[in-house]
Amino acid sequence: MLFIRSLLFAVFFYGNLTLWLVACLPLLAAPARYMFPMARGWARTNLWLLRVIAGLKVEWRGLENIPPGGLLVASKHQSAWETFALFAIFERPVFVLKHELLRLPLFGWYLRHMGMIAVDRSAGASAITGMARAARERAAQGHQVIIFPEGTRRPPGAPPEYRTGVAFLYHGLKVPCVPVALNSGLFWQRQSFLRRPGTVVVSILPQLPEGLARKQVVGELERRIEDESNRLLRDADPALAKAHRQPA
Repeated sequence: MLFIRSLLFAVFFYGNLTLWLVACLPLLAAPARYMFPMARGWARTNLWLLRVIAGLKVEWRGLENIPPGGLLVASKHQSAWETFALFAIFERPVFVLKHELLRLPLFGWYLRHMGMIAVDRSAGASAITGMARAARERAAQGHQVIIFPEGTRRPPGAPPEYRTGVAFLYHGLKVPCVPVALNSGLFWQRQSFLRRPGTVVVSILPQLPEGLARKQVVGELERRIEDESNRLLRDADPALAKAHRQPA
């Protein structure tokens, strides 16, 4: 039954994506601000499909911790789920993402038009400089800049690998920095076709204080996000959490 529900969701998920991509084509000729309500609608439709077909719900905690205007969001990254779901709660989000995604047919056009911040990892230190410059521009325009501080998906319970890029943004953007913890990897696993029923919990934590040194930024984000994500892991289905806990 789990396989069948996961298969049905995959069919509707990609069908839904195709419909939105085609329907929104005229917006590629319009200002980017018109794209964000469409992206929010697409995200919420996906969350509805997950709930109805796969039995996977979502619980948002700490929404009151999201200030208006330009913002840096440092989010835990466990699955592909958060790459679309976070569109549902932020007004004008732009993601820091791999440059290769801009080359995707059609989908990449939307990413580029919306001002997503692409990072060419092969460019070395210049990639950080370019990322920071683009992020400053987006934050000044009132966007929420979303970065995954570990740079890639990490399984639930895996040892953290936070990178320094988020510290550059913290110091360069001069906007509030909000950490986000979650447990999506329990239900939407890396390199797995199955979508398990349950409730993804997303916890938006209080913003970091101003004036932290670079090492303090990384350390404080890691402490807050990992403590909360591990708590969400323990609070989930104990059997499911145990199955996905990684050795230290």
